[in-house]
Amino acid sequence: MNHLITSSATARIELSVSNELSVSSVAPHVLTVQLLTNEHKLEVLAFLAVRPVHTVLMTDFISNNGLVSALNRGSFYACRGERGDLEGVALIGHMTLFEVRTEAVLPAFASVAQNCSAARLIVGEQDHVERFWSHYAETGRVPRLVCRELLLEQRQPPSDQLEAMPGLRPATSDDLTAVMAVHAEVAFEESGVDPMKVDPIGFRLRTARRIEQQRVWVWVERGRLIFKADIAASTSRVVYLEGIYVNPEDRGKGYGLHCLAQLSRGLLSRVESVCLLVNIENQRARNLYQRIGYKLHSRYNTVFLQLHSN
Repeated sequence: MNHLITSSATARIELSVSNELSVSSVAPHVLTVQLLTNEHKLEVLAFLAVRPVHTVLMTDFISNNGLVSALNRGSFYACRGERGDLEGVALIGHMTLFEVRTEAVLPAFASVAQNCSAARLIVGEQDHVERFWSHYAETGRVPRLVCRELLLEQRQPPSDQLEAMPGLRPATSDDLTAVMAVHAEVAFEESGVDPMKVDPIGFRLRTARRIEQQRVWVWVERGRLIFKADIAASTSRVVYLEGIYVNPEDRGKGYGLHCLAQLSRGLLSRVESVCLLVNIENQRARNLYQRIGYKLHSRYNTVFLQLHSN
């Protein structure tokens, strides 16, 4: 499925009755939006590899699931210029992500996303998300919540003077219930949505799969989960962490500092970079990450969309 469009920095994109995206512009930039299939995998991965930190999530999805998979919870699209070269790649679905070479591509992806009823959040660099949203919102969509976040990165292992935590280990199936409860708590604090209520079966399956892949790290003492961190995405060059949690009863004791430092140190023995997102207003978490050695890479926005009522 291809949509032929023309676009420019000031162009307004419209969806015509024939389902072709079109726009008039003084100096048009012809773009084609294409639904991707697995035959495009190598081309897309090469495109995404240019900026590995920004594209770690999409690269991980494609490498592990392919371009076409229910596990991606969405569909991958490409935007091509007149010569057929890639100018942008987007995952449009539950989570919408995009990587573009020119901002002229963003209105095209926004037009496709307007027709995606499964969309729940949009994540990306602040300027790109704001440009994307200015077109996406033309249909009257309003955000439920907008989080300004910092993408932090660590490239050098944390100091080995930080105490090792021998109890830190990959989670097992025995930890599934505790991990689900904590992950749901973190998700609710960040987004206001409890995945255990919205999609309990899917949430359980996704959490179990992540544990099977040894992408959840925990410290459990006497049946109490004290620390948790998830490897949300992993490539040959970058690891992206999320869901970092310390039991409220154990905060302020240095456990988060030592556990995350140990995990980051181990990950940096095999990749170039470990990164994570932190809400700009969460000064306590920002201070923790700074003490371990994480530094500002980019400014991001996460837009949570209004849930459709049944």
